[in-house]
Amino acid sequence: MGRGRSGGRGRSGGVEGVAEDVDGGLARLVPDRDRARAWTLLIDGAPQSHVDLDDPTYLSFEYQRRFGHVVDLAAPPGKPLRAVHLGGGAFTLARYVAATRPRSTQQVVERDAALVQLVRRELPLDTRARIRVRSVDAREGLAKVPDGWAGLVVADVFSGGRTPAHLTSTEFLDDVRRALAPGGVYAANLADGPPLAHLRGQIATAAARFAELALIADPAVLRGKRFGNAVLVASDAPLPIAELTRRAASDPHPGRVQHGRDLLDFTGGAAPVTDLAAVASPAPPESLFH
Repeated sequence: MGRGRSGGRGRSGGVEGVAEDVDGGLARLVPDRDRARAWTLLIDGAPQSHVDLDDPTYLSFEYQRRFGHVVDLAAPPGKPLRAVHLGGGAFTLARYVAATRPRSTQQVVERDAALVQLVRRELPLDTRARIRVRSVDAREGLAKVPDGWAGLVVADVFSGGRTPAHLTSTEFLDDVRRALAPGGVYAANLADGPPLAHLRGQIATAAARFAELALIADPAVLRGKRFGNAVLVASDAPLPIAELTRRAASDPHPGRVQHGRDLLDFTGGAAPVTDLAAVASPAPPESLFH
């Protein structure tokens, strides 16, 4: 399919947003009617990112707010971070880091070069932000990060609504740990539904590589009542569990934080995932976005 474009930038005259074929499908940028310069990025109808160009600290999506809590607590307020983002979308979290922690240095790894071009053109980054974007596979881009460079590594990679298998293994996490500075933090967006086999396996995998873990999710997701997102946080240093718990509980859609023995018990004896056994995360139900 050739690259095409429809729609326009304005909101007048019945024209709504921008649509363009990218490597991952049909990308649409839809204006937010409640915020003057805010946009939602959808790929094949599935919401991927929300960006407010006037206020990059505004995080609309539930899981992005939870990533925001991790960013806020990863270092003292305002201190610059070295961050690696695996999966770019509309660069929402990179924009948030740049706004809340000026002088941060960031690398975004987004395989879909056509999507990167679309976002750069329609939702330009702040020229003062120190954000470098690489259009390569997430694991390939991670391999190029110097040893011990990053204070934060964020994984938010989906293809066709699924996390690719090669980003779910102990070998992948070995490279995350290599890239992290001592005491650095890893955060991952995990999506699963009943019976939560993928989520349990991912916690077991992280527990095999990191000393400290926490999981932030909607209680209904943790109970296996519905498909949804969970944010895994991992480090070799103690995590700010009390503050994460307080912030998650105060979100518009309150989240629960599991950690320690409760989180290990949640795995139900699941084994760590290796490259040889890895599979992509389950596809979301078609009804999720309708």
